[in-house]
Amino acid sequence: MTPVTRQEVLGLYHKIFRIAKKWQSASGQLEETIKEKQYIICEAKTLFQKNKNLTDPELIKQCIEECKARVEIGLHYRIPYPRPIHLPPMGLAHPQGRAFRNQEKLRKLSKPVYLKSYDEIS
Repeated sequence: MTPVTRQEVLGLYHKIFRIAKKWQSASGQLEETIKEKQYIICEAKTLFQKNKNLTDPELIKQCIEECKARVEIGLHYRIPYPRPIHLPPMGLAHPQGRAFRNQEKLRKLSKPVYLKSYDEIS
């Protein structure tokens, strides 16, 4: 990891914890605020810990982009959880057929950048 990349990653890590410290839930309820703060901290620690040994610059860049997207979406919508997306069901393809594999491939490609690591953690 280059020093510039390391500095950017550490900056994002500190930014997330500053956001968590100042976080107020959209409902304004104290219990919700505490729960959302804990979620932000736990999610950040888990994802950064999981990705700390990455060495591929392209993967590191993707993780940085995902982090920035999740932070911006969370701040904009005042919801720390990843926004759900709707992917259409598999249709009428048979599980063993070529059409099924193509649909699986399209579903993986259509996943937004802010949800790339969400399924791995959950």
